[in-house]
Amino acid sequence: MSSLTLLHNPHCPTSVHALDALTEAGHEVQIRKYLLVAERLDEAELRSLAERLQGDPVDALIRRDKKYKDLGLEADGWDIDQVVATLLQHPSLLQRPILDDGEATMIGRPRSRPAEWAKAGKVAG
Repeated sequence: MSSLTLLHNPHCPTSVHALDALTEAGHEVQIRKYLLVAERLDEAELRSLAERLQGDPVDALIRRDKKYKDLGLEADGWDIDQVVATLLQHPSLLQRPILDDGEATMIGRPRSRPAEWAKAGKVAG
């Protein structure tokens, strides 16, 4: 079975739902509370996440967030470098939850996705 890491925000209901689905299915999940300074992702980790993300790298940004709007960001068409630079400056804009199975990463939205993870035990089915 693959090693599963969940980029988790315990204050986000969708993130909590994802963690519950994975643990209830019996998976051992390493939790990474990426908003804590001690657990933030560095540049290499963010780049790896964006390169392995199922979808566009821009999907890693929470674009409906007030901070995104306040910063005047418009990320359509951004490449990995722009996404990584933004997330280094503004870690709270990292979409969540994100599951990393060591090979691929996927955002846990819509809420049905974590059930798919739990069943498969990995990102890609």
